[in-house]
Amino acid sequence: MNKFSDYLAGIILTILLALTAKAVSTYIPMHLISGSVLSLMLGMLLNPIIREISIFNSGINFVSKKILKAGIVLMGLTLSFSQVLSVGGYSLIVMTFTLLTAFGGGYLFGRLFNMNWKLSSLISAGTGVCGGSAIAAVAPTIEADNSHIAYAISATFIFDVLMVILFPLAGRYFGMSDLGFGLWAGTAVNDTSSVVAAGYAFSDAAGSFAVIVKLTRTLSIVPIVMIFSLINARENKKMGLSSNEQEEKVEIKNIFPYFILLFLVMVAVKSTGFISAELSSNIASISKFMMIMSLGAIGLTTNFSEVSDSGIKPLLHGFIISSLVVIVSFTVQLFIGQI
Repeated sequence: MNKFSDYLAGIILTILLALTAKAVSTYIPMHLISGSVLSLMLGMLLNPIIREISIFNSGINFVSKKILKAGIVLMGLTLSFSQVLSVGGYSLIVMTFTLLTAFGGGYLFGRLFNMNWKLSSLISAGTGVCGGSAIAAVAPTIEADNSHIAYAISATFIFDVLMVILFPLAGRYFGMSDLGFGLWAGTAVNDTSSVVAAGYAFSDAAGSFAVIVKLTRTLSIVPIVMIFSLINARENKKMGLSSNEQEEKVEIKNIFPYFILLFLVMVAVKSTGFISAELSSNIASISKFMMIMSLGAIGLTTNFSEVSDSGIKPLLHGFIISSLVVIVSFTVQLFIGQI
């Protein structure tokens, strides 16, 4: 019963936070700040207080990890396969260049800054694929230290906070279309939650496109983890370490983002035509509110003191690589005419 109460308290808190952010955002011009961004920022402001009250922890963690994915899955009922295939096709072109930039640039600047290759690789994975999720998936594969994980997440997180605010402003300044902005945010912003926040801050359509692109990008986590498994085995062999003792077994079932499959199932249901336009609109509203909830929960779990302790080199490395990815993504879109 106590466990249920702990979950309930945290969930209710995130619902109240989302309702507050949504209400306040109606009095703020959309181009300045959206309900999603406001929920994230309010959560961050409340973190020093809430983190000291343990009764909220279980519910907040549940919302931050599960509700965002559930909201994305539910959003599948608002999209058709023609939309998904169209946007996903363009994203593969842009992704090819952004992934090469993230990992190639990450390697070069890692060497320039004389950084540990594992830390540099984690930052590249977080920047190129999907923020904290990619870092968490790659870390055990290369036997990264906990400090490396914390530094990498901090380096990508700070940039994401800035991009959530600046991306919608830049998109309007450049006069980007909903599809163009969704493609840009989906390929250049790191974490899934930040992609959601930036996309919907521009428009609902851009938010939907951004999520499709982000899901396509997230699938690259599988081959990337497999590649890093081979790299780590090679490095261990160079150091004379026993592969039986040091090499981590990589299992696809542990790294594959299965919620993407559920999203596609929902898209298939929508494509049958059984979902009416009115029901689809209502589902879209519910899905968006779930995302606002989850962003508030993520803000509530963000400790700025831990982020500030990460040091300057990882942050500078992450900022440079993330900036290059943003520029490359925008440039490629210019060439293929999708701005």
